[in-house]
Amino acid sequence: MTSPSRRQRHARIGALLALLALASPALARGPVAYALDPVHTRVMFAVEHAGFSQALGTLSGSTGTLVFDPDDWTTARLDVTVPLARTDLGDAKWNQAVLAGNLLDAERFPEARFVSTRIEPIAPDHASVCGTLTLHGVSRDLCLDVRLNALKRHPLPPFRRTAGFSATTSLQRSAFGITAWKSVIGDTVALRIEAEATRTGKADDGEEEAADAVPAPATPREPTIHDPQEHP
Repeated sequence: MTSPSRRQRHARIGALLALLALASPALARGPVAYALDPVHTRVMFAVEHAGFSQALGTLSGSTGTLVFDPDDWTTARLDVTVPLARTDLGDAKWNQAVLAGNLLDAERFPEARFVSTRIEPIAPDHASVCGTLTLHGVSRDLCLDVRLNALKRHPLPPFRRTAGFSATTSLQRSAFGITAWKSVIGDTVALRIEAEATRTGKADDGEEEAADAVPAPATPREPTIHDPQEHP
């Protein structure tokens, strides 16, 4: 039997390497799980105050999970919980009034929750994320206009892959049974959301494993940087 030529052997080796590359988890693409970062995720809301101004407030401390593949937004899944007790309008008495039983009623309904149901891609970094918002014991459909700001290794330890998003939407508070103070508080509530989510589990991407293992580049001595989970 004639032995294979050098060209044939090279062709077989090339085909084998290609198959191994396709099968390698390090090169596999697809949805990846992330955990929402409660320190660097915040909801800002604006609502009319008696026609004089748009009162601004924030909600911090959100937690949840994101499954995301930047190459296929349609596979994304989002489940977020927002603690209403973290509502802040800049004044303790005002905060207390908004959390009271005739408005948010945070004692009975301490959390708001958003769970995605469908994703409609608009551009590689832009999508409409639709889902169900449960607030004040009422569930309604809501769509967010979402932009992907970055998906990369975080520059601070532990150097985990991080996804950052900005989103906007609006809702009618009356649709959720929050109807008090109609002459003072507007019905339309505009929302702006800034969110960061960190990849969970052990890195299975060769690039990320290498990035996680490499210490931060040497720089001139500066004041100590605290753990990113301990400061805004």
